[in-house]
Amino acid sequence: MKKSIFILMIFLGQMSFGQNVILNKVVKTHANSDRILYKINPETVTSEYLAEIEVQGFSDDDAKIFGMIYKKAKEVGANAFSFQPFETVDGGVQKFDGLHYKLNLYYVSPDDFLKENNTVYLIASPYKKQTIALNKENIVFEPRTYTKRELAPGEVYTVSTRKLLGSSIKLSAQENQPVQYFQFSAFSVNSNPYGTAGINLKSGDITKLERSYAEFLTTVYQYQK
Repeated sequence: MKKSIFILMIFLGQMSFGQNVILNKVVKTHANSDRILYKINPETVTSEYLAEIEVQGFSDDDAKIFGMIYKKAKEVGANAFSFQPFETVDGGVQKFDGLHYKLNLYYVSPDDFLKENNTVYLIASPYKKQTIALNKENIVFEPRTYTKRELAPGEVYTVSTRKLLGSSIKLSAQENQPVQYFQFSAFSVNSNPYGTAGINLKSGDITKLERSYAEFLTTVYQYQK
């Protein structure tokens, strides 16, 4: 009897804390060798719908989860995704829930991806509250949040972790400069598990992220002004 209860507890624990990524509703596949997986708004970007991914269960290992999603997306030749909210009983949409969510997968021609030149996304650590300085502005980040700023021509921006031995970076607008993503962390960041360098630069506890992984984080993290 005790052995049966113990086995049941292990099973329930796995159900509660396990993470499962399922490829649903495969409508079609697309043959391409793109290594990217960018977030899009399908209402404003010309795209070809391919399939749906369902994520069940929560894990704070974002890189591992994205690796699982990326692998499933590449099975159908997707290079883009969007968040698909669940509908409420009254016909509205539910807020994002990290325990259970769906992503739609698409193929987008590289020329059709929208550009966000001279835009910077600042992404918090998933584990702890932090205060980051942007020039003279102090921004308090709750865990698993992010914000974005537009870089004005002729202005230099200093982003700092405000620690005695912390890190700082300087940013400025450049002609046709692609969007940039930076994450703050006080822990080591492993190499990208899903393809080419997904985490490609680290300056102390400020890490520059590859766009695909960063745009996944801006989907599962909460935006703050």
